[in-house]
Amino acid sequence: MVFSETHRAEARTARICPNVVVLFGATGDLSRRKLLPGLLNLSQAGLLPDFRVVGAARTEMTDDEFRTYALDACEEFGRRDFDEEARREFAQRLTYANVKEGPVPLTAAVSKAEQELGPEAQRLLYMSVSPTVALKLLELVEAAGIAAESRIIMEKPFGTDLESARELNDKIHKYFPERQIFRIDHFLGKEAAQNILALRFANGLFEPIWNRSHIAHVQIDVPETLSVGNRGPFYEETGAYRDMVVTHLMQILAFLAMEPPTQLDPLAITEEKNKVFRSIRPIEPANVVRGQYDEYRNEPGVDPKSEVETLIGLKCEIDNWRWSDVPFYLRTGKRMAEGARIISIAFREPPQSMFPADSGVGQYGPDHLTFDLDDYARLSLSFYGKRPGPTMSLEKTSMQFSRAEADGGGDSLEAYERLIRDAMAGDHTLFTTADGIERLWEISAPLLENPPPIELYFSQSWGPKSLNDLIAPDAWRLPFARRWRG
Repeated sequence: MVFSETHRAEARTARICPNVVVLFGATGDLSRRKLLPGLLNLSQAGLLPDFRVVGAARTEMTDDEFRTYALDACEEFGRRDFDEEARREFAQRLTYANVKEGPVPLTAAVSKAEQELGPEAQRLLYMSVSPTVALKLLELVEAAGIAAESRIIMEKPFGTDLESARELNDKIHKYFPERQIFRIDHFLGKEAAQNILALRFANGLFEPIWNRSHIAHVQIDVPETLSVGNRGPFYEETGAYRDMVVTHLMQILAFLAMEPPTQLDPLAITEEKNKVFRSIRPIEPANVVRGQYDEYRNEPGVDPKSEVETLIGLKCEIDNWRWSDVPFYLRTGKRMAEGARIISIAFREPPQSMFPADSGVGQYGPDHLTFDLDDYARLSLSFYGKRPGPTMSLEKTSMQFSRAEADGGGDSLEAYERLIRDAMAGDHTLFTTADGIERLWEISAPLLENPPPIELYFSQSWGPKSLNDLIAPDAWRLPFARRWRG
């Protein structure tokens, strides 16, 4: 991956030029639920430059019909109320191109939008489609004459193994240099994920203890209550590991484990993340639990004899000075007992206790620092304190913080909103790179070549018992013994 000093400086300091956003898959689910409402929200908040949106799909639709479709999507899925003037102005920025008719309508729609914006206009191509479809669309983009100097956002998954990831990157690089490619991971766009950087590197309280001497283990836990629903055919090709671990959980792990970057700069942060990926030991099948919920094989599009995992739990290790011998436990699954997205840092307990055996010290496990990757950043630090009374009895208590309770807490950007704006600015900080993705597939090879057998688990449970054996003598933090403060 090559970023020149010029491009680094542009990403940091340049104002955002007017943008033509070409939204491929404009009538799809992601566009309707996230992208169109997100663009309207950014526009109403005054966080976008002058822009136009060209919706591109294979559906027969006029400009006015697409505008109605977009406004209906914003009404149904928008997180905030939109005033009528903002809706009207947004709708006038939208046009539509039926790509079923080839490159000509696309060329015409983009050219018209660029003429309206003037000579400074840039193009942002958002592939809101599967990577397989995106690769086919690249030829259309080239034929339409809109590839040169365009930035392109690619959705996950980025391959299914090392060979396919390399092939995917080679094909994309045929049309776009690495500096123009933005591989999106919406987990990294969340406020809480970015708050990890702020907490670690802006506070003298935490960075000195962020290492193997003080941290016993780390958990990244993303259980879901939902089934695969109508995504059965997709899940049959990917499974929980390819869908969630490589593209989401490992990216969060890199934020937690990286060394301090030389500056808050896209290239510097990317370099440190990739160092973490290079230091992760290959994932050993003996350190992995694969589960499948009991109703999965009855889902539409699923093989009745499927051996695809809907749950994955694993232990991985980082082979460097900071994290040697500190296990990182990752867990995610469908149809589990509770839906959450947490990171939990377990601190080492004192080497010796002066408290009496019946004081309660150690009874509730080690102290934890917990992040909740909700739309609002929430943070909890648990510790032992004395229970009021005449005896030295200890109990676990916590200090909690929620961005929603602070000034401006409701003004946070949703993940996709932030990432779209960053791509317009050419800022790669929260995006993944070809090198990083390929390295993650490389360390995944032992697991993908020799996966452990599937273990069935009941829907709305916490998975098979072997998940607890994986982390023993420690325990998963979910479900919480104490809830977040309301």
